[in-house]
Order: sequence, then structure tokens, then C-alpha cells
Amino acid sequence: MGDKNHLLYVVTIHAIFALLHFIVSDAVETLARAGGRQERWQLLRNNTGVVAMHMALTHENTVIIFDQTEAGPSQYRLHQRYNGRRCSTRSRADLKDGACYAHSVEYYIHGNNLRPLRFVSDPWCSSGSFLSNGTLLQVGGHGRGSQRIRYFRPCRDHLCNWQQSKRSLSDNRWYASNLLLPQHDRVIVVGGRNAYSYEFIPKLHTKDRSFNLPFLHDTHDEDGGGNNLYPFLHLSSDGNLFIFANRDSILFNYQRNRVVKTFPRIPGGGSRSYPSSGSSVILPLDHQDRFQKVEVMVCGGAATGAYEAAARGRFLPALSSCGRMVITGNNHIWKMENMPGPRTMHDMLILPTGHILIINGARRGCAGWQNAATPSLRPYLYNPKKSRGQRFTVLKATRIARINVAYPTELRLQAFVPDYMDRQFNDLRPGNVTIEYEGHSSGVAYGTAFTIHFWLGRRPSKDVEYSVYAP
Repeated sequence: MGDKNHLLYVVTIHAIFALLHFIVSDAVETLARAGGRQERWQLLRNNTGVVAMHMALTHENTVIIFDQTEAGPSQYRLHQRYNGRRCSTRSRADLKDGACYAHSVEYYIHGNNLRPLRFVSDPWCSSGSFLSNGTLLQVGGHGRGSQRIRYFRPCRDHLCNWQQSKRSLSDNRWYASNLLLPQHDRVIVVGGRNAYSYEFIPKLHTKDRSFNLPFLHDTHDEDGGGNNLYPFLHLSSDGNLFIFANRDSILFNYQRNRVVKTFPRIPGGGSRSYPSSGSSVILPLDHQDRFQKVEVMVCGGAATGAYEAAARGRFLPALSSCGRMVITGNNHIWKMENMPGPRTMHDMLILPTGHILIINGARRGCAGWQNAATPSLRPYLYNPKKSRGQRFTVLKATRIARINVAYPTELRLQAFVPDYMDRQFNDLRPGNVTIEYEGHSSGVAYGTAFTIHFWLGRRPSKDVEYSVYAP
């Protein structure tokens, strides 16, 4: 368990809300600030073999990487096809056959090595959620994959692989979004190209189909390539679903198929969802109000007309603005502020410090085939607790662009290492963390108390706090 100089802490919390995000710890932030910013980029591998169109971190400390299957060969050859027929290195047909190449790999963080995985149907622009046992559910995609349901359950014996359900979705789901719901392992799937509906996995009855969602009709922008695809989904503390598409948003009771509330339109021109491709998070929840106040943040996107302009070779500046809005209570106002620069096709990640990392993407254009230019190489760090005008910090730039057009297919794998992961904080980093509830040695259950055990190298100067993160 650790030597006698280590301190054992036991913390008990009640799992009030299954999709609880964070209790913010300021101890790490204070230490990192005292030591100076030392964030860095680390090149892990020069070639993953497979383009990381989608990535997912599993509870086994591996990363699942996968790409579309219909783009031809990848750079990771297989010895045999999914049906068992061998792939010959002497056959010209086999050298060009996409079925003789992996389109998914599992990356092992500790060993920095890869294992090829097999796909049956095309997951191009699908969407995913993690189930309670750590299984990755990936649904929809392109062509024959648009109604498919796939599962990957991580394992330790390196024998697990993608499995495809015999059941199918009711509608085609290309560029759809999905979200795990509080009901046990039930997922809602929303939208997609020419799919103005939502449905559930699993279906409760064999005759259940999809449900029409007029909001998706209303937010569709024909000239802009949709601009309501990959809608942003967040579960509110009252159990209703926040749905944002294009520039508009609603609070939706998915159990009664009813719009509970229509929110104000986010200010400014342009659009925020695909192919304009802004990004969104729920800001860290606070234990002091029992996680009831929910505030959504939406950043970046594309200018009005960006999709049509890109088709003519003109790449308009992306949006720089971010909006924050409290979706609980009765006072709903978008509070706007600007990032240090324009951004589209980026990712927003909540860090354990409660800060938001905004990373990757482009400064001009929008998403889609050859529709963007000028890579965003510098991440932004956003501190939601600071005063407006002081919340953004520009971090160290990467040298690897993560967009298209003038840039080749990118197979290098790199990690962004935050400043608080510096070695000088190793003795303050918790070790041997275990979680227990009702006699079970791992995980938590909805509505039950769970206990966290961990060791610290030395006694902290402040009370110990912790973050709870939804995968």
C-alpha cells in the first residue's frame, strides 16, 4: 500500500447525479502557478497506421483510434480479412483492398505500442458513449454503417475486438450525436444528415422506432451544409436534455417527447455545429449547491457563408466568440466573450483543475472536405472562475497541424502534457486510488454512496478536495 510516511485518506460521497462532472480542486492550480507554466508537447509515435478520425480513452488505460473503412488501404496491413480469408502480399488486388488493412487500432499508453482491430461496417462520422461496464458504444456512420450499432469492451488479454450488434438503428445516423442517460445503460441518439429525429439504444419494445424532433428541421441550413449536425447534448440536473444546434437551443424532456424550454439564440453571426464545428462543454459543477446549477459554454464555429465560400476556395475567418449560459433556473442570458483568436474544428476538454483546454482546429473556413485553412497550433486555457477579460491563457504551440487542405494525412501521435503533470508535483499526486460502494471493489452506482481511498506523499497545506469526471 505504500510506506509508513504516506498518508491514507478516505473520502465518502453520495452519487446524487450519474453524469456529475466536477468538484474543483484548487490545490493543484496553486502549486502549478507557483512552479511556473511548464506545459509541453510530447511526440509518442511517428505513425499510428490509422487516422484518428475518432479517439476514445478506455478504463484499461488504452486509447481506441479508428477511421472510415471505405477510404482504401491504411498503413497498417492485416494478415487476413474479417471473414478469415488471407491477404497476400503478392497479390496486387490484395495490396489495394481496404479489407486487408486495419482501420482501427488500440494504443497502449504504458507500453507505447499498438494492436490492430477489425471493423465490419463504416464508422465514418459516427458517435459514441461509454456504458457502465466500460464498453464503448459506437453508432451510425456512412453508407452501410449508417444504421449499425457497434461495441468494444476493453480487456486485459489483448483478445477483444469490435463487435457488431444484430439489431440496427431505426434511421440513418451520419453526423449524429449520442449521450448516455441516467437510466441504466440507455443511450439517446439525436440527429444526423437528413435525420430530423431521435431514438434510444436499447429499444424498450420491439416495435419502438424513432421520434420526430421539429427542432432539427428548424435549425437546418441547406446552403450551409446543414449546420445542425453533431448537435451538442448535455444532461441537465433536472434530468432534461439540453440540445444545441446551429445557433439555437432547447431543454427537452426526452421521456415525454416535449420541449420544456426554448433558450435565446446565441448572439453574433455564423453557426456553431457541424460543419461550422464549434465545441461545447458543461462548466464544472459545484458541490456547494448539490450540483444543481448547470452552465453551458459554447466556443468558436464558422462565419456565415463559410461553407459556400470554401467551395470557391475562399476561407473566411472562423468565430472567436464564446457564450456561457445557465440552463437551470429562469434567467437565461448568453454572456459573451472572445477567445484570443478564431477557431473551428477544435476540441474542448475539462481538466481536473476545473479549467477548460481548447485545442486543435483551424483559424479559417469550416469542416468538411478541404474546407479549412490556417491551423490553430496554440491551445487556449480557460479559467471559468476568473473575471471576464482575464480568463484565457495562450499555451505552447504544437508543430503538427490537425486540419486538411494543404496538410497531408497526419499519422503522428502526440500528447499535450499540462503543467501540473510536472515531476516536481509527483509527491503531491494521489497514488493507489481505489473506489468502493456497497461492498463492490470498483465503480459507483447511481444514487448510492461510494468511498475513495488514496495515498499522498506528504501532508497538504489545505483540505483535500477532489474532482469527479464523467467519461
